[in-house]
Amino acid sequence: MQKQNYQHVVHTFGPLYNEDSRILILGSIPSPASREAGFYYGHPRNRFWQMMADLCGMPLPESVEEKKALVLSHGLALWDVIEECDIIGAADSSVKNAVPTDIPSLLGKTQIQTILCNGALSKKIYDQYQLPRTGIPAQKMPSTSPANAAWSLERLKEEWGKALL
Repeated sequence: MQKQNYQHVVHTFGPLYNEDSRILILGSIPSPASREAGFYYGHPRNRFWQMMADLCGMPLPESVEEKKALVLSHGLALWDVIEECDIIGAADSSVKNAVPTDIPSLLGKTQIQTILCNGALSKKIYDQYQLPRTGIPAQKMPSTSPANAAWSLERLKEEWGKALL
């Protein structure tokens, strides 16, 4: 088995929000598939978009534009807690040397009052770097990543639905 090396990754796309955004959903840092797609949750097996479409009563968005429309039309915003870091592949457990994003500046442009962290690393980084600056506690949500096989799509929808609806 070949040893994977750390790669320095810089976030290549900004937050998705508008002035009506009320809930901010935070990931950790885009996966290689998301960076290639140039948008959030780009891995084909990530359940985020199927879950959101089902919860919002919308068809599964295919294009980036459809994904943006789904998020913005439901008062949501997307971003990540890490601006840059060293990582092996898409493994959150390998993240080191994390540099946080500037979430307080985003909050000043929106009506966001609720922050949901998609997975444990997002919550950990948020609490460490962002909470002291924002004063808004975040709720840790089960990760929609395919690596979180313990959570079925139905369980994810049930748990996320409580926070979103």
